[in-house]
Formats: sequence, structure tokens, C-alpha cells
Amino acid sequence: MRRRDFVKYSALTSASTMVPGFLKAIGNTGKAPFADNGKILVVIQLSGGNDGLNTIVPYRNDEYYKLRPKISLEGKDRINVTDELGFNAGLWGLADLFGNGHMAVVNNVGYPNPDRSHFRSMDIWHTASDSDEYLTSGWLGRYLDSACIDNCMPYHAIEVDDTLGLALKGEQTKGIALKDPYKLFKATNSAYFNDIIENHHSHDHKQADYLFKTMAETLSSAKYIHETSEVYESKVEYPNTEIGKSMRLMAELIISGINSKVFYASLGGFDTHIWQVRAQNRLLDQYSEAVTAFVEDLKKNDRFKDVMIMTFSEFGRRVKQNKSSGTDHGTANNVFLISQDLKKAGFQNEGPDLINLDDNGDLKYTVDFRSIYSTIINKWLGCDDQLIMNKKFDYLDFI
Repeated sequence: MRRRDFVKYSALTSASTMVPGFLKAIGNTGKAPFADNGKILVVIQLSGGNDGLNTIVPYRNDEYYKLRPKISLEGKDRINVTDELGFNAGLWGLADLFGNGHMAVVNNVGYPNPDRSHFRSMDIWHTASDSDEYLTSGWLGRYLDSACIDNCMPYHAIEVDDTLGLALKGEQTKGIALKDPYKLFKATNSAYFNDIIENHHSHDHKQADYLFKTMAETLSSAKYIHETSEVYESKVEYPNTEIGKSMRLMAELIISGINSKVFYASLGGFDTHIWQVRAQNRLLDQYSEAVTAFVEDLKKNDRFKDVMIMTFSEFGRRVKQNKSSGTDHGTANNVFLISQDLKKAGFQNEGPDLINLDDNGDLKYTVDFRSIYSTIINKWLGCDDQLIMNKKFDYLDFI
């Protein structure tokens, strides 16, 4: 490398390190013709391993009370929706959606040979891999790779966070992460960065071209997202919580007509090893209140029909409570799906079997989480799920 080129490359690298991590979203340049059927997917991740048995409560099952004498939910702490199953009382808003036919619940969701590590299990859910398979691209990132007919921009998938998670990283295309469109735009709309882009000329150094391209896409996406976010300001009252702010931003962008197909948000704190009941109830209340406001916003603007909300956690908890009035890492869990016109609402399958447990005392899964992904990709987003998932999985009936 010649000295002049080395200096240019070094200058770009230094500039790149000055850009906050949430700006480094990568995709192909240009305005993308997208394989677009008008549908939008919103994913909510309950990080830490939400306890499914105290979320969807098998309140008629004697084993539930036997194995959880201190943390089982009594009548005032749950909302009974069938003769066998009830919602955690914190999910009051979701119980209404369930009763109105806008919510599907899949029980006993997991995968073969489950991993109880937060990091590894989350990677498995993000990449849709087998438990002994390590992938570097996420299932939604591969959806972007597949759905972009020609070119794709980072704003086609938005994560409301400071950093972009693995789920939205494809082989060729990646989404973008942000919490505040104005702050993102202000951080990128500087003479310094614009001067770098305007004075860049393509050369033989692929690394430098890649970094310039990334920066250009980030600046373009930041401008577009900021301008779109100015179109609609919600009048719905959202909770003043992180998840509430995230859902409000997503609603405002969707209703403003942004050309984004995937939105992603997380709510943490579900690793309830000690004193579980109060902590989980508080978190589920925050989640329910935010989702309820989000759905109300979409309904008022006739956009609920275009949106599917999927909520998951990386694993469930152990069936038996521990000695600290909490639960330890488990396996199978429930997944929520919310939309206006579900083909099949309500419970999609049987409740948890608390008698026939695995050797570790955990629930056995009966539905592979990748069947849910494949159903969403094929029936909601309108793409080839086998190409994205790398194999065939059965479809479910909620769409």
C-alpha cells in the first residue's frame, strides 16, 4: 500500500471509530426495490429467560402448585381465559387482545438439545440454528438478503437499541439500530462526515471502500428516518418506560409510512433467580401496557391490519422453584403473536405437561421455534422460508 493511500485509509478508520456503534449499520447502496407485500413484523424480545409458567398459568394443574408452593399465582394474580389456562395479571392488556381474537399463543416452544446459557440460547434464536450449529447471520438479516430484489438500505430493518443484534445481520444486508431519530441525524449530519464522503474516490483498497460505503448508507438512512419521524406524532398515551418509548417510536415510524419491514425491541430483567413474582409481574405489566398502547395507536390509524407482533424469550424457567423463591434456567416456553386478522387466534396447542419432564426437570418442547419463523416468513412476509431457514419446517395455523 502506498503511503498516500495508507494515510487516507487510516483517516477513514479513525473517523469510523468516532462514529457511535449504533451508526454502523451496513447494507447495499441505492434505493431498494423490495419484495414488499405491505406487511410489517415487530419482534419483542424478553431478555433473560421469561418464566412461561407464571406468564401463561396452568392454574388447574395440581403439579403447578406442588412444584411452586411459594411462587404459584393465586386468583388475584392471574386472569383466567380458559378452563385450564390463565394470563399473569400483569398481562391485562393482552388478555383483552386475546379475548377479542387478536392474539395467538404457542405453548411448549423450543428446539432439540436445548442450551441453558443466555448467550448461546439467544444466538440460537437469533440465527435459527441447530443447538450444535454456529451461524454468523440472523434469520431476519437473511430475510433482508432474500427480499431485496436489487439493493437494500439499513432502514428496512430497525432495532430500537444502541447496538444492532445478530438477528438483523444478514450476509449481505444489515439493519440499523437507533433510539432517537433526531440524535442519530444530528450525530451524522456534520460537515466532517459529509466532507469525507464527498471527497472519497473509489480505489483498490476494499476495506476503505467498504467503510466509506457503510458511512454513506448510515448518513442516508439517518436523514430518511429523521424526516419520516417528523410526519406523525402520536396522541396515544404510552408508558414512560424504555419499552414504552420503543413502542411509541415504532408506531410513529410505521404510521408515518416508513419503508421498513422489520422492527425489533427488547425488554430485559427476566433472569429471575430470586424473588421472582414481584419482578416478573412488574416487567410483564410494562410490556403489556406498551403493547396495548401500540395496538391502540395502530388501530386509530388503520395500520393494525398490516402489523404482526411476535414476542419471545431465549428460554423458559425450571418447573420447580428454587430455594430463593425464584426459578433457574429452563427450556420450553410460550410465544405470543398479535395481529388484527389472525387465521387462528387463541391457544394453538396443548398446555405444558408438568408430569412428563426431561431428566433435568424441564418442560419438553413440542413446537420448534423455527416453525413459527417459517410461518411468518412464508405466510406474512411473503418470502421463501426454506431459502432463509436453510431447511423445511412445518407451518402453523395462526396466519
